[in-house]
Formats: sequence, C-alpha cells, structure tokens
Amino acid sequence: MKKARLPNTDSIQALAEFWDTHDLTDFEDNLEDVAEPVFVRGAAVKVPLESGEVEAIEQMPQAKGVSREELIRGWVLQELARGNKGRPAKR
Repeated sequence: MKKARLPNTDSIQALAEFWDTHDLTDFEDNLEDVAEPVFVRGAAVKVPLESGEVEAIEQMPQAKGVSREELIRGWVLQELARGNKGRPAKR
C-alpha cells in the first residue's frame, strides 16, 4: 500500500478534507517543531452599540452573503482607504 503524502497547499478547505481522512500519527516522521506561530490573528476591537444598531447590522450581511464581521471589517477598510487618499503611506 502506497503511503499518503502531506498536502502542499495553503487551502484551509483542502487541508481540512485531508485531515478528515488521515491520522496525524501516520506522518510523525514528516513533522518538525516550529519556533514562531504559524497562524497569527489580528487584534480585536470592541465597539459599543445600542441594541437597535446591532439589530440593523445583523440584517445587512444576510443580504450581501457575508458575516457581520466581514461587513464591518469592509467598512473599516473603506474608511481607512478614504482617509489615506493624498497622504503618503506610513512606514
């Protein structure tokens, strides 16, 4: 029986499908320790909203087919881009 190879992909979907059908112990010889984090999360920002505002925001992403977090992040990125027009990028 041919031994399976570890997938060489950044696709979370492909990796999830692979590990749904394989066991990590079958690949112990291929594993290596890493010193730094592999997945780094961005910082979270809490924004206080009134209940009516939250209800309104909850309805908007459904129409666009995105999560509320993706919708709000899009708004923030748009405002950041608008605020940086005509200014040199900070380094």
